Amino acid sequence: MFRTEVQVPSSGLNLSLEHKVLTIGSCFADVIGSKLQQHKVKVLVNPFGTIFNPLSVSLLLSAAAGKDYDFGKNLVQQNGIWYAYDLHSSLSSSDKTELLDIIHAKLSQTHEQLQHSSLLIITLGTAIAYRLQQTGKVVANCHKLPARNFNRVLLSVEEVYQAFEGLFEQLKQVNPNLKVLLTVSPVRHIKETIETNSVSKASLRVLCHRLQEAQQHVLYFPAYEIMMDDLRDYRFYKEDMLHPTPLAEDYIWQKFVDAYYTPDFRQFMDQWEKIERALAHRPFHPASEAHQNFLKSTLKQLENIEQKYRIDVSTQKSTLQHQLLP
Repeated sequence: MFRTEVQVPSSGLNLSLEHKVLTIGSCFADVIGSKLQQHKVKVLVNPFGTIFNPLSVSLLLSAAAGKDYDFGKNLVQQNGIWYAYDLHSSLSSSDKTELLDIIHAKLSQTHEQLQHSSLLIITLGTAIAYRLQQTGKVVANCHKLPARNFNRVLLSVEEVYQAFEGLFEQLKQVNPNLKVLLTVSPVRHIKETIETNSVSKASLRVLCHRLQEAQQHVLYFPAYEIMMDDLRDYRFYKEDMLHPTPLAEDYIWQKFVDAYYTPDFRQFMDQWEKIERALAHRPFHPASEAHQNFLKSTLKQLENIEQKYRIDVSTQKSTLQHQLLP
């Protein structure tokens, strides 16, 4: 056998379509979040944009949980656009007041999701961070400002551990039943050099281990280990040789679902993926009797899924109904 498979034991969470989820962190939080979204899970995906370092993740979750923090003091204007040092560049505006309104709306949305979620997925990307020269504050994004404005640092495990300890206490006040799933992004940050990336990932892995050992409600999903040890052939990497291919993402996704979701959800997944393939089908002869029957059959399957799982399929039904001939 020419592989080392990473076994992910069942977590016992038994999540279903009804359980809400929040994802935050690096681009891998987008991958898992998007797949949950695609499969009709009530998920809020990276509300503050892609956030790579753990201190910024902790700060944003803490603010969403209700801790006072003045985002207005940490804005910067660059080429006529206002940015927040604590958020991704995609959350920006030409108007300072509008940006603050956007931030507060995101905080409110995230707070509500935290209150009602069963699972919070935190994906940590790198322990390398950038501190403002003038204040020493860690920023989530440099927004392409001059490099001389920042100092690059390797965050210590202890500093981040203490930040997360305080954060978890806050989260318990917001939602005592919330489970936290930590994962380390399998994407390497080679702009920091491969050697430094190794130290960074090791720091994050030690952090996750310590938090998991100390907190009963904290779990760890080995996305990093699956990519490094199981999918270590370059055919599982995109052209940049850093990011996982869709095939690798699907493999890791399946491991995730098997560990945290119910068999009923996995059965729903199979049915839903068949529906999606049917919706993506582009016939040569749309008016043919065969295709019209295919549309009616797919519509019936949608209605059955809608009734059984109580999910919103109005968009998909509308797509099919518009293709049916009168």
